[in-house]
Amino acid sequence: MSAALEHPRRRAVSAREYLRMGEAGVFAPDARLELIEGEIIETAPIGPPHASVVAVLTHLLVPQAGDRAIVWVQLTVVLGKWTVPQPDPAILTPRKDFYLRRLPSAVDILLAVEVSDSTLAFDLGRKALLYARAGIRELWVVDVKAREVHVHREPAEQGYASVSVATHEAILQSIALPEIRTSPREIFRGF
Repeated sequence: MSAALEHPRRRAVSAREYLRMGEAGVFAPDARLELIEGEIIETAPIGPPHASVVAVLTHLLVPQAGDRAIVWVQLTVVLGKWTVPQPDPAILTPRKDFYLRRLPSAVDILLAVEVSDSTLAFDLGRKALLYARAGIRELWVVDVKAREVHVHREPAEQGYASVSVATHEAILQSIALPEIRTSPREIFRGF
């Protein structure tokens, strides 16, 4: 038996390859996937609490963003050569073509939001580190179970230098787009 068969190696998939695979129909149309550091990750199905929070955030953020930004809900962004997540949602720099010619990259993201009901450790750990390393100025991780929002700012190679937790009536305000304002109370209004 050859060494290759005894010790298979993983092969990282680049963002470009991953996007080409999607265009070629390699993945099932309803597959929930992200590319994280070259590894294709299957994400959990979206249940009612997660969906509700994303719907509320969309309802709140779209009118606040107006023409000053694009609210990009559960759609692909490219964070370098090896990472292609789908934040829930992201607030993007506006473009007249609404990103028709290229997907948003890290420089386009004013605020990324991850809603977490079953993957909190992953979202606060590995995923937050990826956003920080990509230079995303601000990340909100919405903890559905605790009904609080972890606010990450000041990205660096080691992670975010500033991390705080907003609860109840605390005001969440985007640093890049101050018109974006909400609170955990508003986000979790139906809970």
